[in-house]
Amino acid sequence: MNFEVKYSCSGIDWNLVASILKTVGMAHYKPEIHAKAFEASHTTVFIFDKDKMIGFGRAISDGAYQAAIYDCAVIPEYQGQKVGSLIMTHILKQLEGCNVLLYAAPGKEGFYVKHGFKQMKTGMARFIDENTMHNKGFI
Repeated sequence: MNFEVKYSCSGIDWNLVASILKTVGMAHYKPEIHAKAFEASHTTVFIFDKDKMIGFGRAISDGAYQAAIYDCAVIPEYQGQKVGSLIMTHILKQLEGCNVLLYAAPGKEGFYVKHGFKQMKTGMARFIDENTMHNKGFI
């Protein structure tokens, strides 16, 4: 398939971003919170099939040697069609020379291994909603 890759937050439907994150079972907030997070990010990637947004992701970074990837999601009907890999490829291209961290949804670690990620022995996290993260298997 021929997908369009967009790097700008201009014209993004933040209601749709929140809806997609909710649909795929990821953390989701009010649309204006997602707008703030994406617009403050070092790298943003949005994937479109014609005029339909089908996936996205973002990274925060100092632009020198550290980065973290967040909010990578693909709508269910496009999962398994390499859209997630397209998102990761475009994000990682913008982060060359950086160490890159992320946390994967339980059971999805293999996807990130294919993109060169390794499990850490010393990863730590402090979550706002610790109970939810425990119930979802993150901690």
